[in-house]
Amino acid sequence: MSQRHIIYVPGKNPKPPSGHHREMLWLTLLEGVRREDPQIASDLKRHADSFKLIAWNYIYYKSHEDHSDQVRWIEALIKKKEPTERDIREAKAWKHKLDKAIYKAIDQLPSLIQVLPRTARLTAEELDRYFKNEDKIASQVREQLKQALRPMLEEGHKVLLIGHSLGSVIAYDSLWALSQLEHHPGKIDLFLTIGSPLGMNYVQKRLLGSNYKDHHKKYPANIRNWVNITAVGDITPLDRSLADDYKDMLKPGMTESIKDYSKGIYNYFRNQNGLNFHRSYGYLVNPVVGKVIAQWWKDSAE
Repeated sequence: MSQRHIIYVPGKNPKPPSGHHREMLWLTLLEGVRREDPQIASDLKRHADSFKLIAWNYIYYKSHEDHSDQVRWIEALIKKKEPTERDIREAKAWKHKLDKAIYKAIDQLPSLIQVLPRTARLTAEELDRYFKNEDKIASQVREQLKQALRPMLEEGHKVLLIGHSLGSVIAYDSLWALSQLEHHPGKIDLFLTIGSPLGMNYVQKRLLGSNYKDHHKKYPANIRNWVNITAVGDITPLDRSLADDYKDMLKPGMTESIKDYSKGIYNYFRNQNGLNFHRSYGYLVNPVVGKVIAQWWKDSAE
């Protein structure tokens, strides 16, 4: 087994078959690192076995996403070195600010969910299904990640855990269960969250451990450092800053640092449906994300 591991936990919705999905994620991740440090990207490319996808989505949805057109959109993304003026204008549009204001109000008063558009209501229902653990589905999903992490932590390997969107919630809950229920030894080096809803009031009240007042029991005790990255226009992370929400994790013996990056970060992935500020591929090619991964890869070799 390699001594360094990058584990990726995707967000909601059906995904392509795991082999295809992993290939596209790896391609965009390498491109993001290359934009920051070509030498590190070249070294990382030689260690493709270090990248592991936690393909939980099929367990949850019992279906795969049609990926026939995705390759050409990803190729277009990679050729595009920075956001265009149009991308920036759309990301800053008042429509998204208004949507975010509405979602923030509903985050405080969940009973208002019924006024949301159908797509947003379905998203809320998916979150609810996860937190209610219907048919033990959340437990099954978390176990998939925990099975991958257990031997790595036991053997003291270096681990970068990336969680996108709902994947960041799954990763957080899994880490809490490993440290607080299983009392599993070891820590991951870096928890990288992208497009994460972990700042939502609705989510925080339902996380594993949220009922504890003692911060030593309330939070995962196996995260050495945490970096959170949010793109302009992405409304899934209603609260763009997590450092203030999870500051009690910075107590002695727990987490060493929690950092947020959100200013001037753009996700400019486009497909047939237009610009998508939240899509994982767009996050991964961003040089800010690439810089975090490159620095971890460099430091973990020492």
